[in-house]
Amino acid sequence: MSFIDKFNQLNWDEVRMSILSKTAADVENALSARRLTHDQFLSLISPAAEPYLEQMAQKSMALTRQRFGNTVQMYIPLYLSNKCTNICTYCGFSLGNKIRRKTLSMEELDRELQAIKAMGFDHILLVTGEAQGTVGTDYFKSVLEKVRLYFSHITLEVQPLDQHEYEELMELGLDAVLVYQETYNRPAYEKYHLRGSKMDFDYRLDTADRLGKAGIDKIGVGALIGLEDWRTDSAMAAAHLDYLEKTYWKTRYSISFPRLRPCEGEFQPVSIISDRQLVQLICAYRLFKPEAELSLSTRESESFRDNVLPLGITTMSAFSSTQPGGYADGAIESLEQFSIDDNRRPEAVAAAIKTKGLEAVWKDWDRSYSH
Repeated sequence: MSFIDKFNQLNWDEVRMSILSKTAADVENALSARRLTHDQFLSLISPAAEPYLEQMAQKSMALTRQRFGNTVQMYIPLYLSNKCTNICTYCGFSLGNKIRRKTLSMEELDRELQAIKAMGFDHILLVTGEAQGTVGTDYFKSVLEKVRLYFSHITLEVQPLDQHEYEELMELGLDAVLVYQETYNRPAYEKYHLRGSKMDFDYRLDTADRLGKAGIDKIGVGALIGLEDWRTDSAMAAAHLDYLEKTYWKTRYSISFPRLRPCEGEFQPVSIISDRQLVQLICAYRLFKPEAELSLSTRESESFRDNVLPLGITTMSAFSSTQPGGYADGAIESLEQFSIDDNRRPEAVAAAIKTKGLEAVWKDWDRSYSH
């Protein structure tokens, strides 16, 4: 049994029509509920909920403070490699794009880690393109042995792996894994993924189940906003999250809200989500899953991140570089995965968080406490 069994019972068009058919009464019913059902989540992301945004925001803000206090966890992504054997029409790392490719050596990795540590971060997200032969499990093992000397919390966002590989990496200090389905629309997924291991929709969809069975501390899921109808993709991601929470209840979960950004290849989003609608989505997720971490990256603008922060966000990146060697060696043209919008230094982001009456947290636990 895995989420694939549940997913195959969901019909994209029926879910979409259910969202569009929601009424003001459905929204009010959802807002009055103590614990939301998946169907009530659909009400809150529907067009009918847009006039209720202020009520959603106030309730989301109160629930976030109740569950997470006045803190915001800080993290930074480290891109280990932009080599990729997949052809994905929306990604700057896609094999067909004419960019310079680079994989960090252990010496280069050490310089990157020192540069990042000097900024004050203690939570790090390791990212690569999907090139199993170059950046596979053996490479990740070597990387983790170095990274754990500097950082107390390590998250991985790479190609899907087998359960035993996750278990081996967890023994070396891996705490969390992010794996986004990109879109839950199977026919559209096939259209966007033209070559490589990422073409396997079911294997990717089953990744969170393999992580849950491995006993990972935290799993991050989500959809790439813009590939297909954002409301329906969000409804599918919410169903995925709901299943995971009930099945692997010892694991923590996070949701991200990546909107498509400019990249090599100049892919244009199919579905546009406005800033106001993105706030609606963030608040809907908070009301649906009060314990889930909600993360907002530097894909979004400085002003948007600052304004939406108190409403439900609990995790933020800062001063991100999406290219290998971007911290110690500086900017290198034609290596990045996508464009960053909020380029502020970490201390500036922390100061902005403080102005909202919140505290930027760089470290929240010591590994020694878990033994």
